[in-house]
Amino acid sequence: DNIRLNRIVCDSIFTNRLTLVNFVPQRLIMARPLSIYFTYPLPDPMLDRFCFQILPEIHEKVKRLDLELLSMERILRCTNYPNLSEITLYNIEIERALQLFSDESLFISTYKNQISLFVIDIRSNGERDTITDENPLLFTYIFNTFTNLQILDIGPYSIWHQYLSFDISPPNVISSTLLELHVNLNNFSDCLYLLDGHFNQLRIFHANIEKITSNLVNNNKVAYFA
Repeated sequence: DNIRLNRIVCDSIFTNRLTLVNFVPQRLIMARPLSIYFTYPLPDPMLDRFCFQILPEIHEKVKRLDLELLSMERILRCTNYPNLSEITLYNIEIERALQLFSDESLFISTYKNQISLFVIDIRSNGERDTITDENPLLFTYIFNTFTNLQILDIGPYSIWHQYLSFDISPPNVISSTLLELHVNLNNFSDCLYLLDGHFNQLRIFHANIEKITSNLVNNNKVAYFA
């Protein structure tokens, strides 16, 4: 076991990106022929070994962590990751996400200037939802937390899309570092809001829009719009 662990520690292919998530195909649970996965934590013995032995050994080599709701705090707190620049969070409720971003000891004080890529998969209740009141807080927390964020992807893996809306209380968010944004939006006015000077370095903008009521896009700086 020690020899195998030493090999892992020396293997940059393994240590650069760690996916500490158990993916189970939906068809095995719901008898539906869809290529969609549910996410679960690793089995306890495996998670224990990562947290007590493997991660403390390789923590300086880890550049990306793919995590899920139930085990992510333990993994993030078990050691420090000085070269961590990319995080993916799977299957997380928006209320829990807001709690995480308000916890200064977990994200803000430790990874504020490190994270350049952040992917967050908001858990759905099984229907097409439009999150409203929480949107301004979520956007504000993300950009206040990760001050060097270059790529943001919200909700790419959900079975049902969570359509974000900024109609009720649009966030006052400005970022001079964001280069790429992927998001599901409720209507075209939400799209125009995000392109209205909030991200002056944005080059790639990928939006899945549920309701298109206008065809006006006036942002010559975006190199790719979809």
